[in-house]
Amino acid sequence: MSTSDRIQHAGAWLRERFPLEKLTFESLFQKKEVPVHHMSWGYYFGGLALFFFSIQLVTGLLLLFYYQPTVADAHASVELITLHVGGGALIRNLHTWSSSAMIFCVFAHLITAFAMKAFEKPREITWVSGVLLLLVTFGFGFTGYLLPWHQIAVNATKVGLQSIEEAGAYLPGALAGIPRQLKELIQGEAAVGQATLSRFYALHVVLLPLAIFAILGQHLFMVQIHGMSQGVEKPTGKSEKFFPIFALKDFSIWGMIFFVLFVVALCLPFEAFFSYPLFEPFDPQGSTPDGIKPEWYFFFVYYPLELLPFWLVMLLSTLAVGALLAVPWIFQGASRKTLRNMAFAATVYLVAMTVFGQQIYEFFKGAQP
Repeated sequence: MSTSDRIQHAGAWLRERFPLEKLTFESLFQKKEVPVHHMSWGYYFGGLALFFFSIQLVTGLLLLFYYQPTVADAHASVELITLHVGGGALIRNLHTWSSSAMIFCVFAHLITAFAMKAFEKPREITWVSGVLLLLVTFGFGFTGYLLPWHQIAVNATKVGLQSIEEAGAYLPGALAGIPRQLKELIQGEAAVGQATLSRFYALHVVLLPLAIFAILGQHLFMVQIHGMSQGVEKPTGKSEKFFPIFALKDFSIWGMIFFVLFVVALCLPFEAFFSYPLFEPFDPQGSTPDGIKPEWYFFFVYYPLELLPFWLVMLLSTLAVGALLAVPWIFQGASRKTLRNMAFAATVYLVAMTVFGQQIYEFFKGAQP
């Protein structure tokens, strides 16, 4: 293939993925339709993830008025917000509960999009940006976890950062030092302290929001241009207008979900599920309390790390991320039935590790001689 042929081929590929002729009011609003079939419920998870992110954005901005990102004042400022600022406990609970809800919806959106083969041509870039959004969302969860500066936050962060350095033991030659350098870059000093908190704060409120705005903007742009995927092998031929029918359904679900979220945030503090000592101010001179774990959305990696060799879990995790990014090319010939079975298996694994991970860990540890 000549150079001119390659250029033409690349141009045709880009024109198919970015059909600028569809950037019209008629195409984006008047003619856009959503397929109706037995998997149509899966189309709502993306909107719900966006809705919860909006709550995160608003409540996070409100929390910034009182939060102090220093090791001396971080925990006290969170207590001030919770106990003494009018509506502070509600705003903080909305922030923490909606963060978990957002991550759940991003998971569900990715799994249902995979099951419906929403990555097939010409939606490859849409899928890749969706995987990147999942990774950025994990970054939000990891960095935000440290900000209250209590026992469980700091000690869980130490474990997470230490796992980065441990990866160096399994890399050859000069590559072995890269994980340690990466850990030092993130941590900022010899131990988790003020530099770590400052960097996590900057990541959480500046860098990660900029990244998610850029990726999310591109993702939504691609969804609007290409519309909703077919979703099933045999289309029913039924559809509904995106505007106003589907949009109104979307907003109705958002309203109902917000009512539930508001009631939960009003009545049930997020910390109610943990023992009090885990939420005491971090004491660098004290002993590590029992029960230190990451947030629930990291359990699918945490419990395998407790049971299996570190190198094996890290290898599988790296391959899984690479495979997720390459899904449009790996599974381009797969049927939706096969994809649904794989999505179901992934869901069973995630639910088992999240809900029953501790019991699974205790069972296998108890079975060892």
